[in-house]
Amino acid sequence: MKIAVIGLLTLGALTVSACKENKEQTANTTMQHDMNGMKDGETMEGMSMNENMTVVEAKKSSANLDNLTSNYMQLTSALADDNAGEAASSGKDMVQSLAKIDQTSFSTEQKKEYADIVAEIKEHAEHIAENAGNIEHQREHLDLLSADFYDLVKDFGASKPVYKVFCPMYNDSKGAFWLSSSKDVKNPYYGKGMLTCGEVQEEIK
Repeated sequence: MKIAVIGLLTLGALTVSACKENKEQTANTTMQHDMNGMKDGETMEGMSMNENMTVVEAKKSSANLDNLTSNYMQLTSALADDNAGEAASSGKDMVQSLAKIDQTSFSTEQKKEYADIVAEIKEHAEHIAENAGNIEHQREHLDLLSADFYDLVKDFGASKPVYKVFCPMYNDSKGAFWLSSSKDVKNPYYGKGMLTCGEVQEEIK
């Protein structure tokens, strides 16, 4: 009788142990299946590492261009104040900032986009820097520079909001735009003669 009881107890223990092992094996298999089913670099929280890196790289890219953007804003401010000398200085600062841009955080696509834009920006900034005695020539190049700078900000983003402001009167009423860090209109194409001519068309974040 004792032998039978011991046998039953032993059989029960073996059954419980086998059941536990089966549950653990099932859980491990399920977890492995879930992990195998994820895309490369995807975490259990549902956010892929590749997507996360893209966000980080984008933030680094916009921060990397902060000095250049600041130089551009100083340029438009100088022209709005009819200060050709200060505008020339800001143009020179832009050229220097361009030379310091670190492209290591750029993706392959961003490097190509940057290369397509940067040559034009440099050319117009140099013209503005070299024409401290000719503010109208500086303003002509600001028109062209702003178009390239707009593409730069749209492609790489900005760490702070940037506003596209349009002046309908400039260039024989064909119009021209500039970028501003503020919604307040201070027209760099006409300066104090028509300082508030313009309207905000777009906010870029």
